[in-house]
Amino acid sequence: MVKLHYLWQFRSSLQARYLKSQRSYRTRIACGGHSLTARLARRIAIATLGVLTLLSTPLVGTSQEPGSSLANEILETTSADTGLDLKNWTDPENFQSSLRVFLSVTVLSLAPGILLMCTSFVRIAVVLGLLRQALGAQQFPSNQVVTSLALFMTLAIMSPVWKRVYEDAIVPYTDPHTPLSWEEAWQRGAEPVRDFMSRQIDAAGNHEDVHLFCQYLPAENAEPQTFADVPLQALLPAFMLSELKTAFLIGFQVYLPFLVLDIVVASVTVSMGMLMLPPVIVSLPFKILLFVLVDGWHLVVQMLLESFVPL
Repeated sequence: MVKLHYLWQFRSSLQARYLKSQRSYRTRIACGGHSLTARLARRIAIATLGVLTLLSTPLVGTSQEPGSSLANEILETTSADTGLDLKNWTDPENFQSSLRVFLSVTVLSLAPGILLMCTSFVRIAVVLGLLRQALGAQQFPSNQVVTSLALFMTLAIMSPVWKRVYEDAIVPYTDPHTPLSWEEAWQRGAEPVRDFMSRQIDAAGNHEDVHLFCQYLPAENAEPQTFADVPLQALLPAFMLSELKTAFLIGFQVYLPFLVLDIVVASVTVSMGMLMLPPVIVSLPFKILLFVLVDGWHLVVQMLLESFVPL
C-alpha cells in the first residue's frame, strides 16, 4: 500500500508538471513570447557552449602539464617509431618538398578537367546539349546519357593523339635504357596535343583568339609566328574559346529545323483559336517523329565527327 501511495503521488506530480508546462507554453504563444526558432537557437547556443567547455578542458591541462598530454604522447611516439618530425615540414630546407607534394595533389585533382578541356569533349557536349534543348525534352536523354555519349565520341576522336603521346613520351620515359628527363618527356607528350588543338583552331579560322591571349603574356615573350611558337598557357584557352564558337555554330544548324517546326505549330494553333494550348506540347511529338524519320542521331554524330581535323 505504501508503494502504491508513492507511485500515485509521483504520477500526480508528473501530471501537474506537464499541465503547468502546457499552460506556460500556451501563455507564451498567446502573449507573443519566444518563438520556436528562438528556443532552438538558445538550445544550440547552450550545447555549443558545453562542447567548447569540454574541448577547452584538455587544453588547459596541456598548458599546465605538457608532458602528460595525449597529443604530445602521440607525436612523440610517431616521431620515435617512424623517425618523422612534423616540425620539419615548415623548415626552409624542407619547404620545397612540402610545396611539391601540395602542387602534385592539386594537379592530380584537376587532371580530369584539364584532359577534357584540351580534347573534343567541349564541342560535343555543347552540341548535344543544344540538341536536347531544341527537341524540347529538357530531361531526356538524361545528363548521364549525354555525357557518356560525349565521352565515347571523345575517346574515338582522341585515340590517335593519345597513341602518339604514349609512344613518344610514356614508353621512352619508362624505359630504363632510354635516358629521358621529365622535361623532355613533357615536351614530347604535349606536342601531339598541341598539334591537335592547333589544327582545330586553324580549321575553324579562329586565329584572332590566339592573338587575343598572346597579348596578355609577359613582355619578354616574342610575337608567335606559327602555332609551334604559341605558349601552352595561351593556346589552351584559345582552343576552348574556338571550340565554343564552333559548337554554337553547329548548334544553330541543329536548332533551326526545330525552330521552324515550332513556328508552324504555333501559327496553326493560334489560327484554330486554341490560344490556351501551349504550342510546345503539340510540337514535341512532331519533333521526335521528324528526328527519327531523318535518322537524326546518326546525322548529328556524323556531323560532329567530320567537324574535327584528324592528325
